[in-house]
Amino acid sequence: MRARGFTLIELLVAVAVMAMLAVLSWGAIDGMQRTQQVTQVRADELLRLQSALGQWVADLDAVEVTDELPALNFDGRVLRLTRRDSGDTARDSLGLRVVAWGRNSTTGQWARWQSPPLRQREDLARAWQRAAQWGEQGALVRRASVVSGNGGDVASDDSVLALMPVGQWQLFFHRGETWGNPLSAVGNESTGGQVTTPLPNGVRLLLTLPEGQVMAGTLVRDWVRPTLEAGQ
Repeated sequence: MRARGFTLIELLVAVAVMAMLAVLSWGAIDGMQRTQQVTQVRADELLRLQSALGQWVADLDAVEVTDELPALNFDGRVLRLTRRDSGDTARDSLGLRVVAWGRNSTTGQWARWQSPPLRQREDLARAWQRAAQWGEQGALVRRASVVSGNGGDVASDDSVLALMPVGQWQLFFHRGETWGNPLSAVGNESTGGQVTTPLPNGVRLLLTLPEGQVMAGTLVRDWVRPTLEAGQ
């Protein structure tokens, strides 16, 4: 008895079925890869957001009050503060840093500026001024030369880090029993002809996150002064 082989039609049908299965398999694999890529992007965005807010809180927690400069100052564009590095004490410290936060008006990036540790009051005052200038420039400069006291240009060790895109950002200070505009006269009392800016009880941060991010809309983060006593 002679064995019967496949006909041409049967072979064509088998090839068509195999091709269809291959297309379906490729579509499933491609979909899995795209999903994995989107998930990774979302995870990176969330990690970037958490890191930025973590640094924000760490800076506020480490604010150091001095008689030379306001410990915390917001001019409507940039927030400046003086802080010690983590683990530093008044007796064992490399010095104070000036830190500034602002939004790059060109790229839309929320950015952080900081000076190197400083020990001299003149250096601290110049760093405070550089932080303000950085904010006026829209947080565009990563590394720049600064003007020294004698009028010469001196290379600066200041650093800038772009953190994350934000549509806009707002700040409110808690003084007394309410949240208010940091630029308000309330809480900025004049004493002996000088304006004092005591450390507020809390700082409220409002970030407007762009569409398409892992989190969109308005994000609110409140910080409470660690030394705040109950009932205040």
